[in-house]
Amino acid sequence: MYIRKTFCLFVILFTGLFACSQQSSTQEMRKLIDENLQLAAKQYKYMQKLLPAGKVPRSYDSVKNELITSGTDWWCSGFYPGTLWYLYEYTKDESLKAEATRSTALLEKEKNNTGTHDLGFMLYCSYGNGYRITKNKSYKDVMITGARSLSTRFDPLIGCIQSWNSNRWQFPVIVDNMMNLEFLCEMTKLSVDPSFNKIAITHANTTIKNHYRDDYSSYHVIDYDTVTGKKIKGYTAQGAFDESAWARGQSWGFYGFVMMYRETKKPEYLSFAQNIAQFLLHHKNMPADKIPFWDYNAADIPNTYRDASAASIMCSALLELAQYSNEKLKKEYLDVAITIIKNLSSSYRAAVNTNGGFILKHGVGHLPAKSEVDVPLTYADYYFVESLMRYKKWYLK
Repeated sequence: MYIRKTFCLFVILFTGLFACSQQSSTQEMRKLIDENLQLAAKQYKYMQKLLPAGKVPRSYDSVKNELITSGTDWWCSGFYPGTLWYLYEYTKDESLKAEATRSTALLEKEKNNTGTHDLGFMLYCSYGNGYRITKNKSYKDVMITGARSLSTRFDPLIGCIQSWNSNRWQFPVIVDNMMNLEFLCEMTKLSVDPSFNKIAITHANTTIKNHYRDDYSSYHVIDYDTVTGKKIKGYTAQGAFDESAWARGQSWGFYGFVMMYRETKKPEYLSFAQNIAQFLLHHKNMPADKIPFWDYNAADIPNTYRDASAASIMCSALLELAQYSNEKLKKEYLDVAITIIKNLSSSYRAAVNTNGGFILKHGVGHLPAKSEVDVPLTYADYYFVESLMRYKKWYLK
C-alpha cells in the first residue's frame, strides 16, 4: 500500500512539474513572438520613412547608411508588402494597412510580366496576403491574370516552368521555382481553372525526378534539352560548386514540397519533404544554432558566412511540416524551429531604427557574384515574420 501511494504521489508530482515546465515554455515563446512582431512593426514603419516613392526595399548598405531599393520587376518586390500585411494582421494598425495597400498596388503591372518565373513571390506574397486578409476582389483578379502570365513559361514536353531567359543554358530550371507553385495551386481555387494546379503538380514531379540527389540534397539549376525534353546536367549559379548544397536552395525546395503536400495531400510529397528535412537537420555541417552556412559544402566552413534567409525559410517550413508528422518527428521539427526563432531573435536581429528598417541581419544573396553578402534581405524578414505568425497561430492557442 505504501509503495502504491508513493508511486501515485510521484506520478502526480512529475505530472505537475511537467505541466509547469510546459506552461513556462509556452509563456516564454509567447513573449518572444510578441516582442519580435512588435519590433518588426516599428522597423517597417521606420523603413517606410526611408523608402523613395515608387520603389520597394531590397537591402541595406551599412557602410553608406543607405537603403538599397528596386523597381517592382525585381524578384523580391512582393516581400515588403507581404510582410506589411502580416504585421497589419498582427497589430491591426491602420497605418501598416495603408502602407501595405499602397506598396501592393505598385506591383499590379507585373501581372502581365511573362519574362519571369517569380510571379509567385511578387504577386502571391503581396496580393495573396492582401486578399486573404481583406477579400478585395480586385486583388484576386490581378493574381489570376498573373497566374496566366506565369503559365506561359511552362513547357509540357519538359514538364517545368522555365526560370531564366538564358544564353548559357537551353531551358534552365532552378529549385527556387518550387516556391512559385503555391501561387498556381491557389489560383486554381480562386479561378476554378484546373490548368494552374496541373502545371504545379507536373513541375513538382519533374523536380523530384531531376533536381534531387540520392541524399535528398538539390542542385540549384537543371538545364533541359528543348528538343527532347530530357535533363542535360545539374549546375549551380549561387552555390559553392555544381555538386554542392547551396543552403537557401535547399530551404526553397523543402518549403515547396511541404506546401505541395498541403495543397494536394499526395503522400509522396510529405515523404519527400520529410526526407529533405532529414538531410538538412542531420547534416554534418549544420551548426548547433541551426542557422546554416551559406552553402552546406562551402570550403571554408566554419569560417564563412551564415545565411539568416535560409534559416527563416526552413523555420517556416518546419513549423508547417510538424502539423503533418507523427509525434516523434513533430517534436524534432518544433525543437529545431524554436531554436531558429530564438537564435534569429538574438545576434541576428537588428535594434529599432537601425539596419535600414530590416528586422534581420546576416543574409547571403549571391556570394559567388559578391552580391548582397552579409546584409539584410527582404525575404529573410518575410519568412521570419511568417514563422512568427505561424507559431502564434498553431502553437500558442
